[in-house]
Amino acid sequence: MLSLLRRITQEVTAAQSLSAALDIIVRRVRRAMRAEVCSIYLVDSNSKEYVLMATRGLNADMAGNISLKADEGLVSLVGRRAEPVNLEDAHIHPSFHYLKGTGEERYRSFLGVPIIHHRQVLGVLVVQHEDKRRFDEGEEAFLITLSAQLAGVIAHAEATGAITNLSPNAIPSGSDFRYKGIPGSSGVAIGRGVVVFPPADLDVIPDRIVTDPEEDIQDFYQALDAVRQDIRRASNRISQHLSADEKALFDVYLKILDDNSIAGEVVRKIQEGNWAQGALRHVIQAHINQFNRMDDPYLRERASDLRDLGRRILSHLQEKAPNLAERFNEPSIIIGEELTASMLGEIPIDKIKGLVSVMGSGNSHVAILARAMGIPTVMGALDLPYAQLDKVDLIVDGYLGKVYTYPSEALIDNYQQIVDEERQLEEEYETLKDLPCETLDGRRLSLFVNTGLSADIARSLDRGAEGIGLYRTEVPFMVRDRFPTEAEQVVIYRQQLEGFAPAPVTVRTLDIGGDKALPYFPINEANPFLGWRGIRVTLDHLEIFMAQIRAMIKASAGLHNLKIMLPMISNVAEVEEALALIRRAYAEVKEEGYDVKMPQVGVMIEIPAAVYQVNELAELVDFLSVGSNDLTQYLLAVDRNNPRVADLYNSFHPSVLRALYSIVDQVRDEGVGLSVCGEMAGDPMGAILLMAMGYDVLSMSSTSLPKVKAVIRNISMGQAKAMLEEVMKLSHAEAVTQTMTRLMREANIERLIRPSKTNNVD
Repeated sequence: MLSLLRRITQEVTAAQSLSAALDIIVRRVRRAMRAEVCSIYLVDSNSKEYVLMATRGLNADMAGNISLKADEGLVSLVGRRAEPVNLEDAHIHPSFHYLKGTGEERYRSFLGVPIIHHRQVLGVLVVQHEDKRRFDEGEEAFLITLSAQLAGVIAHAEATGAITNLSPNAIPSGSDFRYKGIPGSSGVAIGRGVVVFPPADLDVIPDRIVTDPEEDIQDFYQALDAVRQDIRRASNRISQHLSADEKALFDVYLKILDDNSIAGEVVRKIQEGNWAQGALRHVIQAHINQFNRMDDPYLRERASDLRDLGRRILSHLQEKAPNLAERFNEPSIIIGEELTASMLGEIPIDKIKGLVSVMGSGNSHVAILARAMGIPTVMGALDLPYAQLDKVDLIVDGYLGKVYTYPSEALIDNYQQIVDEERQLEEEYETLKDLPCETLDGRRLSLFVNTGLSADIARSLDRGAEGIGLYRTEVPFMVRDRFPTEAEQVVIYRQQLEGFAPAPVTVRTLDIGGDKALPYFPINEANPFLGWRGIRVTLDHLEIFMAQIRAMIKASAGLHNLKIMLPMISNVAEVEEALALIRRAYAEVKEEGYDVKMPQVGVMIEIPAAVYQVNELAELVDFLSVGSNDLTQYLLAVDRNNPRVADLYNSFHPSVLRALYSIVDQVRDEGVGLSVCGEMAGDPMGAILLMAMGYDVLSMSSTSLPKVKAVIRNISMGQAKAMLEEVMKLSHAEAVTQTMTRLMREANIERLIRPSKTNNVD
């Protein structure tokens, strides 16, 4: 059954349209289960009726023309219950409803399983027999497994509009297709999409309308010839080390390249209107799918040969294509399967209107970077057909995590009003720049910024930042192809320290691992977030740690505003070892004649173990800073970069709030500085609660700072404590958010966070 399931799934995935995919399903399932009928019903998103979309065994002419109401028949019963219905005689069941014209009256046994995607029932897969008999457990399990595979195909088709308005009499909308993602960075962007992708990766190449077919065809043939030459050179270079059989493998590659059918198919795709890279992707993937469906293991292995050749051809095609920066002649919305910081680094900032990433979550590093730059962003848009959106008009709603394609004039006008309101709010924020962040009753709160780029300095100072609460040193490490030298690091850190002097600058030691990788120092682990990361890496590599600490201390010469922060601390021994090394580095720098002072040292509280050892840690260090992003992740056992569980990641979860409150409670009399530098600090709702708990320093992206200041200056400490008291009684994260939204509206401060019209765009 497993091999059969795999072959059916491969065929469905390779289908060129939804109707073709559904036809494959009903045809193959009917044969595999020896059933007399196999049918698929899909839920119409408007009417909620179950529309017969494909069938083998019933009257095929009825497909697309007949439906069951939401409370009518056995099919809708399966949908309402969201679980299988397996009947020996369907006719005697009280929910049985005969669909006239289908020829269904002959069939007695019935097995229907729901097609579910992200908890939503998309349709029902049904098999039937004339005989009165129950389908056995193996057959039921097979159908359930298959429907789970089918769910992704249906969801994608629904998102692209392929199955919008299924009912026979419905009128297609034709525009305003909406895709749900996760809010990454607030704001609204209206513009055209530009799809970006990593080099030589066939799977992520988008479709794009070709501008000059003849030129693309010529480029394709040149790339083909270049790959032939590469293979001949490789064969000649190592031929003396190979047997005749092994050398024949190169001949196989050359034969595939000389296959006129493959080259001809690519050329035809270009002539039909797709650019060379997109045409190559279509043809290579189609042939790979054919090989994968073959029973012969040797022939299946040829799929990997074909993929390798496709990448080689693509690589040569991309050498002739304009680089990423050259593709932008106007500000655009950047779309990718998985956007990375390095991709953004290749694009001029003034050409980025918005960002959309299929993968990732609101706490991915790209999202954090987007918030720092004030770019509206949606992450985790899993069903977005991103390959089809190059040069397509889009709207990115970073408040609600939605993306609209082919927006109507009415929708554009609605969102343009939000953009105008945002501009007015920015003007209001500008007046707060030089004012202190204090409540109506005089409670002072210090607002610091999180930085990682030299460009962050001016932007942060312009918005009234009082210091740096977190400088991410991994950023300058990530943009290089080797470790920066100690001297290079001195220059980098000096920029940050000088830019904010005499205000304090908290520099975090190298925090790599997890989702932060250095290309020249790969860390491959089965479970990276529970593996070798943060302080664990640097204490294992003293040459990296000591060079970085010495560079930090040297950079602080004459300024004396350096604070050093240690990430990913899980036990007291790590802190004791790091402190000894920092004192040693300080003594070495002092001996070299630098005018330096021993910096304050602190640790990040971001692992549950650290929460329960706060007292012991506070006795060793000068300050504590809570990293709410990782603390939330580890408390809730939710990978913050995984969009499938993004709904479970919530810093307002009662457990997270209780842990944050517990930290304050434990160190209230310890005399250590206490701050929060995670994304929760930059959320005005979170800032109110953290201030009420007793945190006196919040560090955030520079774009969040004006919003937080505006809210804090329009509320009293008494109001904040009353809000905290009310939400700490709640047991659901959603209840916390809803209650805080209501309380902020009653206090007349919700208007300071986002434009009022964002509540009415849907």
